[in-house]
Amino acid sequence: MAPFVELALDRPPQVVNAGVGVHGFVAAHEVFRLPELWQLHVYNYSGTLAFDGDSHPIRPGHVSLVPPDTEVHFDYDGPRCEHLYAHFRLPGNDDRHRLPVMQSAGAEMTVLRGLLRHTIAANDRSPARASAELWTALWRATGLPGAERGPGHPALRAALAHIEENLAAPLSVPAIAAVAGVSHSHLTRLFRDGTGRTVVGHIRRRRMERAHHLLVASTLAIPAIAATVGIPDLQAFNKVCRKELGASPRAVRAAG
Repeated sequence: MAPFVELALDRPPQVVNAGVGVHGFVAAHEVFRLPELWQLHVYNYSGTLAFDGDSHPIRPGHVSLVPPDTEVHFDYDGPRCEHLYAHFRLPGNDDRHRLPVMQSAGAEMTVLRGLLRHTIAANDRSPARASAELWTALWRATGLPGAERGPGHPALRAALAHIEENLAAPLSVPAIAAVAGVSHSHLTRLFRDGTGRTVVGHIRRRRMERAHHLLVASTLAIPAIAATVGIPDLQAFNKVCRKELGASPRAVRAAG
């Protein structure tokens, strides 16, 4: 398996340079190092990338990520080898994701190419726009098949995503298990091991966290908030609020 790099994506990247690299004219082999900058390459040629004793085949549609201060060796298979690139800093420390040094972008290639081209176009006139485009590209890379997208079983990730997208709708454990592709009992074990809560307990907590935000940060009417978090019955909503937030919805709003 290809070596991994770890990206901290809690803060946007600082784009130092982005463009289209064309190699292979002068030499079929190149060596270089960027002491302070990450490298993201989206390839349109075949060749080899090597560093730290590992060799990674380059193919059209592949994406590579190289950390700062890494001496890289490129071997090109042809006289005109073109890739899109971004050289950047990552100022964050949290929300870490492990990605392979080299992987196929698959169906995401068109999207990643577009984001890198937007990064290149914006870099000179709007650094903030370039940073946003590259940040989006890096987040999309965390969803590629080879990336490790956070802790937990893939079925747990699928279930958590389904819950987040459907908090306003009725949610049942069997239906969530079906979406995740596992049995009811297996999903229950995954939640207990991965979150420390039951499926129902997790849903209730997330609904109340969203309700708390809307009560404190918005002027949305309480019945509308109750419906938005999937508990349209006001009596039930009041009961859950008192249990989870320690006060009635009106009291939570007043205190906030």
